[in-house]
Amino acid sequence: MHCPYSIYVNSTHRVATNLLASTACRRGIETVATLALLRRNRLLECRRCSITVTAHQSTSVRRSIEVEYWVIDEEGRLVEPDGLIEASPGAEREFVEPMIEIKTTPCESTAELRRELCGRIRAVLQRAAELDKGLVPLSTPITHEAIQELPSERTRIQNDVIGGDFEYVRHCAGTHIHFEQHPGHEVDQLNTLIALDPALALVNSGRHFRGETLAMGARSELYRRLAYDGLAHQGELWPYVADCAEWTDRLEARYDEFLQTALAAGVDRTAVESCFDPESAVWTPVQLREEFGTVEWRSPDTAYPSEILRLSDQMATIIDGIGKTELRIGGENGSITDKEIVLPTFDAVSEYVDAAIEEGLASESVRSYLTRMGFDVEAYEPIAHEVQDGYITQHEARQLRVEYADRLRVDILQTQPLEAD
Repeated sequence: MHCPYSIYVNSTHRVATNLLASTACRRGIETVATLALLRRNRLLECRRCSITVTAHQSTSVRRSIEVEYWVIDEEGRLVEPDGLIEASPGAEREFVEPMIEIKTTPCESTAELRRELCGRIRAVLQRAAELDKGLVPLSTPITHEAIQELPSERTRIQNDVIGGDFEYVRHCAGTHIHFEQHPGHEVDQLNTLIALDPALALVNSGRHFRGETLAMGARSELYRRLAYDGLAHQGELWPYVADCAEWTDRLEARYDEFLQTALAAGVDRTAVESCFDPESAVWTPVQLREEFGTVEWRSPDTAYPSEILRLSDQMATIIDGIGKTELRIGGENGSITDKEIVLPTFDAVSEYVDAAIEEGLASESVRSYLTRMGFDVEAYEPIAHEVQDGYITQHEARQLRVEYADRLRVDILQTQPLEAD
C-alpha cells in the first residue's frame, strides 16, 4: 500500500527521513489529485509503507521566487484578487485584473525557501477559501476571454510601443527565479542560465490560447514569438556575453531602441524616462539584475509550488558549481560532470529552446539534453502534457481551472513543514 502523501526535506535532515515519512503517512489523505502528485515524486523508503520523500541538496546560492496565479471564483470564472493581497507578505496585484503574484524574500536554503513560499501561498489560499476563490497554476486562462489591465502609466506606454500585440502578454502567468550573483562569476552564471533555458519544458503548464492548441509552452510562444514580434531584440533569448560590459552595452542599445519606438508612437520622452530605465525596459528570459544583485530566470510557467521548488533546487545546484569546476562553451551536446560544465553553442541552445516550447518533454532531444545538464527529468510531469489537445470550450476551461485550483491546494498541503522538519 502506498501512502497518499509526500513531503520534502532538506538533505541535512536525512536522519529524520523515516520519522517524517511515518508522520506523513498518519496524515495521509485519499484524493486522486494527491495520488497523481505522488507518482511524479522520487521517493525515499518509509519503514511503515511505501511513501516517498524527496530530499533536496543544500547549496550556497541564495534564491527568491516570484510566482503568478490566476484567481477564480467557485465556478471557475476569472475574478480580481480582492481580499487576498492582505493575506500574506509578498502578495501583490499584477498588471492584469484576475492575477495575483506571490514573492519570497532572498532565502539562504531550500528549507527556508520552501517554508516561506509555501507559507505565503498557504495563507493566501486560506483567505481564498473563505471568499470562495481559488488560485490556478495554469500559464494561460485557456479560453478567449478579455483580460483587463490595471491602469498605470507604465502599461499605457507599453501598449503604445508594442501595439495590439501587447494583448498576448495579458494572457500569461509565469514564475521568476532570482539567483544571487557571485562576484567574479556573474557572467558565467548568466551564460549558464541561458544554456539551461530549455528547462522551461519541465514545468510547461499550458498549451492553449483562446481555446486553441498553440504550443506545449503556450506562454513562451506568446511572449517570445508573438508579443514582441514587432520590437527588435525583445522577448527572445539573448546570446552568451563575454563580460559585464557587453551586457551593459546591450541594455543601453535595447533601451535606445525602445525609446525611439516610443517617441515614434507619440509617447512623451519624459514619460518614458520616468517609467523605464535600461534594465526595466528589457524583456528577455535571462537577465543580470543590478537592482537586486541577482541573475533572474523568467522562463518557467506558473506551476505547482512543489515543481517550482524542485526546479529551483536543481538549477541552484548547477549554479553553485560555477567557479568550482571548469566552465567552457563548445559543441552541440552540452554536459555537466564533477569535472566541468560544458555549455553548448548558442545556436544549439536555441534549437533546444524551440523544441522545449513546441514539444516540451515529448521531445527526446530536450529530455536527453536536460539529463546531460543535471536535471532529473523523470521527476516532472508538466501540466501541459495532461490537458487534452484540441479546442476547449469556455465551460470546459472553467472546469479545468477549478480542477487545477484544487490540485494546487493539495500540493501545498503536501509540502507543508512537519514537526520534525
